[in-house]
Amino acid sequence: MSIFPLPMFERDADPAHRDAMTDAEVYARLKAPSSIVVKFGSIKLIGEYPYDGSAKPGCGSRMVARTHRGTEITEMLTTTCPNSGCSKSISRHEMLEYVDNSGGKDYPFHTNGRILRVATVEDMNAWSAMRDRFMDTELHAVRAEAKSMGFTMKIVEVEPVLGGEHVTVHYLSEERVDFRELVPALARRFGARVEMHQIGARDEARLTADYEKCGQHCCCKNFLKVLMPVSMKSAKTQKASLDPLKISGRCGRLMCCLRYEDQTYDELKKRLPKNKSRVGTSEGPGTVIDSKILVQLVLVRLDHNGVDIAVPVEELLPEDACPQPAAQPDPFRGMRREDVARRTGGAGRTADNRAPKDAQQSTFKDAAKRAESAPRMPSSAPSPSSPSASSASSSSPANATNPAPTRGNSSAPMKPLDPAAPLSGTGSNAGSPEQPSTTGPKKRRRRRGRGKGGAQGGGQGGAPSGGPNSGPSGGPSGGPSGQSPS
Repeated sequence: MSIFPLPMFERDADPAHRDAMTDAEVYARLKAPSSIVVKFGSIKLIGEYPYDGSAKPGCGSRMVARTHRGTEITEMLTTTCPNSGCSKSISRHEMLEYVDNSGGKDYPFHTNGRILRVATVEDMNAWSAMRDRFMDTELHAVRAEAKSMGFTMKIVEVEPVLGGEHVTVHYLSEERVDFRELVPALARRFGARVEMHQIGARDEARLTADYEKCGQHCCCKNFLKVLMPVSMKSAKTQKASLDPLKISGRCGRLMCCLRYEDQTYDELKKRLPKNKSRVGTSEGPGTVIDSKILVQLVLVRLDHNGVDIAVPVEELLPEDACPQPAAQPDPFRGMRREDVARRTGGAGRTADNRAPKDAQQSTFKDAAKRAESAPRMPSSAPSPSSPSASSASSSSPANATNPAPTRGNSSAPMKPLDPAAPLSGTGSNAGSPEQPSTTGPKKRRRRRGRGKGGAQGGGQGGAPSGGPNSGPSGGPSGGPSGQSPS
């Protein structure tokens, strides 16, 4: 059965009736790049070399290049030719700016070389066999040779090149090592120039490690070229865990990714107030007790109620310009003391819940009004209707014409006196042998308006029934000595 092409497919195959080109047509229009940026070696050195071939390789292609170490296999990163047409192509100015920002003079960037050709299958097979031999057989041989000569260094890797004219031995050592005997022995064994390269713990991880705990390739092996030291200050600034097992990488040092956001954290931290500093908020002044750098929040403890609130750094105010909180009302205002004691468990009012002065003054005024409206106590002097007064008037005619003045209201009814109880006044019964005189409390007398003079007057002029020796004012006296006539 014959297959007949459909008209619609025939029309799409004609470039004159299509809006987009096929991949083959796009590749045919591309021009060969004039320079290629590649990475090479175990430590992934970077080089930009000219290229004069007719092939048009893409990113990731394997190239054979002549570098400063010899002929070796490289991996294409990008092109610096502006006419290459590839979307990943960059200009030379952009590449040099990236190198300067990534380490400057310490960045392993080389230009003394040339791209020879695109690597063929034979080149890749030869390189794979040579690399396997040096990673297994030659590595053990170099370690045995160094041990036989008494070197205590650690041989990490032996790296050859495709041409075989250069061999690099990467070793780890804390001290300076003299290789005047080891290098000639290795040069005779490999038939090439031997270079001893001392590395650190981070470079060892770059050569031997693969994946990190984040699930990605180790940064030192993937893209980092300049391994700068990392301090604990970066971990403290980012509030990371200070457990060495959690913030250390495969090399046993602090993880390189702590440096990525260090500058950003420093800039954001400068905007936040320090702990224990005074700030103002919309709810009143307070003290800073904590802060969050990334979200730019400040935890403030208010002064008037001790509540902790989170405030954005943009909403902070000066302490003297923030609104002051309203005074808290007294929860016990207007309550009796018994109710306050019952609710507070007998502790009474605290310093924070103290009654205002106006409430205290009103309490004092009410107490004064109650004292004024209360009936006064009668005086202890006997009234004229009492039996003692009648007997005194009959026995002393002088008292009839000059009666003793009485204090208080004489018309008020008096309570009967108990003969067994002592008298509280200093009147006519002060000198009675049956009822000894007793003076009442001075405070009570002064509160009722009694003074010292009033008490003395009552005792001298108000004694109608004094004894035989009561004195000049106690009755009719016959002489100046105060004795009554016989």
